Parts: sequence; C-alpha cells; structure tokens
Amino acid sequence: MQVLQNSGLMPLLPEFVLAIGAMVMLMFGVAVGQGPRGAAIVNAFCIAVLVLAGFAVAMMPPGRVSLFDGSFVIDDYARFLKLLTLTGSAGALVLSLDYLTLEKEQKFEYGPLFLLATLGMLMLISASDLIALYLGLELMSLPLYVVAASNRDNVRSTEAGLKYFVLGALSSGMLLYGASLIYGFTGTVNFSGIAKVTQNGASIGLIFGLVFLFVGFCFKISAVPFHMWTPDVYEGAPTPVTAFFAAAPKVAGIAIFARATVVAFPGITHEWQQIVVFVSIASMALGAFAAIGQRNIKRLMAYSSIGHMGFALVGLAAGTAEGVQGVLIYMSIYVAMTLGTFAVILAMRRDGKLVENISDLSGLSRTHPATAFFLAVLLFSLAGIPPLAGFFAKYFVFLAAIKAGLFTLAVIGVLSSVVGAYYYLTIVKVMYFDEPARSFQPMPGLLRLVLGLSGLANILFFAYPAPLVGAATVAAKSLF
Repeated sequence: MQVLQNSGLMPLLPEFVLAIGAMVMLMFGVAVGQGPRGAAIVNAFCIAVLVLAGFAVAMMPPGRVSLFDGSFVIDDYARFLKLLTLTGSAGALVLSLDYLTLEKEQKFEYGPLFLLATLGMLMLISASDLIALYLGLELMSLPLYVVAASNRDNVRSTEAGLKYFVLGALSSGMLLYGASLIYGFTGTVNFSGIAKVTQNGASIGLIFGLVFLFVGFCFKISAVPFHMWTPDVYEGAPTPVTAFFAAAPKVAGIAIFARATVVAFPGITHEWQQIVVFVSIASMALGAFAAIGQRNIKRLMAYSSIGHMGFALVGLAAGTAEGVQGVLIYMSIYVAMTLGTFAVILAMRRDGKLVENISDLSGLSRTHPATAFFLAVLLFSLAGIPPLAGFFAKYFVFLAAIKAGLFTLAVIGVLSSVVGAYYYLTIVKVMYFDEPARSFQPMPGLLRLVLGLSGLANILFFAYPAPLVGAATVAAKSLF
C-alpha cells in the first residue's frame, strides 16, 4: 500500500487487488490440486477478492485522476461502472459455486479466470486512449474465451468457446483497424487529442475508422448486426458463464462505447449519432421479434440481452449528459434483473441435471410458489411494466431521447418494448396457468439469496430511487 502511495499508483489499487488475487489463487490452486475442496476454497476466495476490489473502488476520493500520460483515467464515471462491473462478476461467481459442486466440475482455474476477465473490464472502463482501450478489451476477452469452453466434456460448450473466439478475434481485428485509421487521420491516440482535431468536423477516412471502431464495440455488447455469436454461445456455455456474459462484460462494453464517443468525438456527434440510432433500432427490433419463437430459455435470454442493449443505446444516441445518466441507470437495473433471472435458470434441475426448456417451468407457481413469484417480478421488470425497476430504466433513456429530439427512436423503442413483453408474459402464463410439470430439486441457498436480493431490488426501487439516480447523474456529468 505504501509503495503504491509513494509511486502515485494508488488509484490503480482495485486493479492490483484483482491481478495479485488472481495470481495468488492460481498458485494456491496448483498447490492443493484439482480436488473438490481446493477448487471450492479457491472460487470462494475469488469472490472475496472481488468484494475487496469493490471496497477499494468505493474508498477512492472523488475527483478526476489521470495516469500514464492520460491513457488511464479514474473519474466518477469510472468508479460507478467499476462498482457495477464488480457486482456483476461477484454475482455470477456466487451463482457458480453450487453449480460447480453439483455438476462435479471442480476446476480451480474458474474463479481466477473470472478475476482476470474482470481486471480487463476495469482497465477498459478507465481507458482514455486507443491503445489502453485495445489492451483492456483483449485482457477482458481472452479469459472469456476460455470460460465459455470450460466444460471440455460438453460438445456444445467447446463449440461455444470456439465460435466466440473466432468471431471475437475478427471483431478485435476490425476494431484495431479502425483505431489505426483514427490515429492516421488525427495523429494522436488520446481521446482528448482526437476531440481537438475533430472539433470542426471529420474526413471520410476518419468516419471509416469510427465505423470499424464501433464494430468492435457492438460485438462486445452483442448489438445488431454483430450479435450473431450471442444465441449459440449463451446456449452452449455453462449456465453460470452465460450469466457472467450477460452481466459484467456488457457493462464494460457499454462503458467504453459511451466514453469513446462522448469524449473523443464530441465535434462529430451528428455522424456517430446516426450509427448509434441505427444499431439501437435494429437491436431492439431483433430482440423483440426473434425471441418470440424460442423454446430454450437461455437462447431467449440471449435475444432479450440483444434487445436490452438496444434500449441502453437509446440513451447514448441522445449524446447528452442526461442520456449517459439514463444508460448508467439502465445498466444497473439490467444487471440486477439478469442475475436474478439466471438464479432461477440455474435452479431448473431434475434428477441431478439442468433443464433449459421454457415448458419445464409449467405450473411452477404450484410447486415452488416463491420462486415463481420472484421470477414473474423479474420478467415483468424486463418487460418494463410499472412500478418495477425495469420501467424506470426505460423511462430514463426514452426521456433523454425525447429531450434530444429523437422522437422516432423513442416511439420505436416503446413499440419494441410492447412486442418484447409478449415472450416475457408467455413464461408467466406457463408458470401460473399450465399444468404442473415434475418438481425441481430444492433451490440452493446461494441461488435463493441472489434471487431474493434481485427481486426485492426490482420491487422496491420505485420507493427510493434517489441513491442510484444521484450517483448516475454525478457519474454522467464527469464525462462532459
């Protein structure tokens, strides 16, 4: 700690906690071997490391700190999103503990890979130039490729990891090409330097570079038209890994998407706004219509995730501080809804095996009434039905779009939300009105904890939204 203070690297404490924690846990895992006891201890300690990193972020003094000649920035925006990312990672790892025990997948590497991926996310959130952006993106992506294929005995898991790796490498290459074009036409990689060069407009070459940069961003958040990997990877990857993909990396991807566009390209807002509006509309529409015919609940959540990224981008399309505030509120509520929903999906277990079909939820209200109630709450919230938290998430982004004059985008968003409500309500109908299927095994305590916290947060948000709204407002203003 004293060394960090003396060297001026104290703002990097959360990243050091994750990096050192991952290395220590790997060495401990190697020392104790692959047994169930050692793996359980390693993964539990990894949750403690994530919590410790969260405390390190929360204890940072307010204000803006810039390191490494402006490449790495810690401001209120970064602190807010780092806490949210760490929450998503810790929640997904908590969901994993019982799964790993029940599936007898005792891999001590699992938790440290989560830590390394989260380290990349934190670096990505604080990136303030194109080089730091790329380094953070790759550090986040490489462990994700591995955990997607972590169930080596499952063909679908191996296929999911391979698909994600190949398409991820392609998107990284396109992002790197876009970054090189931007550097070539501006002469700098720093966001503030790019903003100075582009304050009076941009050349056609720079616009091409911006488009390629956005390709990489859209892939990481699974926005249309670069969503093609999402349904297959969500279905094939181990379910807690799918929960991780649906939560934490999306937060980091949206974070750098907003920072790069708002900070580096304020002079050409009209140009990038058109791209974001198109991506937002396409994602909302695909998420609303493609999920209707799904029978596998993990594939349905994949299309739901694509749609929700479209809704989040509505706020970014506004290009204002209020729009970014809406994005931050949306992502916070989205993480809570997603973790709770996946807690139920992980509890869909019969005869020691997970089941994934929506029809398996038939009559859940009669066999597991509390689980059915909380899942219904989360599904209504995902659909944006008041007074649940999901309604307010959409309210803030649509309000920002309307104030920015993007009336068509807001109307399409509302219509997409109405269409999307159909498949959420279909699951509620299956749970409450269909004949009961064979009962699931009792839900483990950790899953009940995550589901309960998520459900209560969505129910009670309307009663006291001030802390989240206030923190998002301060975070958004720090970008402008």
